[in-house]
Amino acid sequence: MAERRADPYRDLDVIDARAPRFNQATIGTLALVAVVTGWWPLLGLLALQFALGLTLGRRWCLPCLAYFELVQPRVGEGRLEDARAPRFANMIGFGVLTAATAAYAAGFPTLGTVLAVLVAGLALLAAVTGFCTGCEIYRLGARLRGIGHGDLRRVDPADVGLPGAGDGAVVQFTHPLCSECLTLERELREAGRDVVTVDVRTRPDLARKYGIGIVPTAVAVDAAGTVTARLA
Repeated sequence: MAERRADPYRDLDVIDARAPRFNQATIGTLALVAVVTGWWPLLGLLALQFALGLTLGRRWCLPCLAYFELVQPRVGEGRLEDARAPRFANMIGFGVLTAATAAYAAGFPTLGTVLAVLVAGLALLAAVTGFCTGCEIYRLGARLRGIGHGDLRRVDPADVGLPGAGDGAVVQFTHPLCSECLTLERELREAGRDVVTVDVRTRPDLARKYGIGIVPTAVAVDAAGTVTARLA
């Protein structure tokens, strides 16, 4: 079995980027089967799967189990990413599938079909291309929350341990298992930037204080901690 950097059932703040795509392929295919065959209760079962995974964890999500127990051991661990965006996309999927099931049950099959096809189309698009609509909605919302959060205009040097001559330094909010975070930090250091990292896993208080909705988030600051540029 290929070595994992992240335990899929304990390290819930990150996820193998291929796992959501596998899940989306499964959900999209089964939602399409439900529409084609007319067996709409399958949509309710898919919604139930989302609910179990969201509330009880990945061990209760059958597509997740299939990926982590059957696929990942053979193909290896993929790039690790922040798990919050895929989780938000799953919440949207749960809501729309629940609405589709309710529409069929209430005698509005056309509405149920439209909603089910919407889920199937977006899920299969994400599985094939990697473009996840729900994830992008989450990231857009996170950026908007960050832009509007007053504290992100300045980072207190005492919070993050900025050096005395911190002018031009970069403060990067990161996670030790996030592949994109590690890549960004390496690129910044190779470019000669002075990088101060804040691990959101060990300092969730600072993530909350500065409104960090997704990692990596990196800002350039002057010696007083005033943000002069957003880098990521």
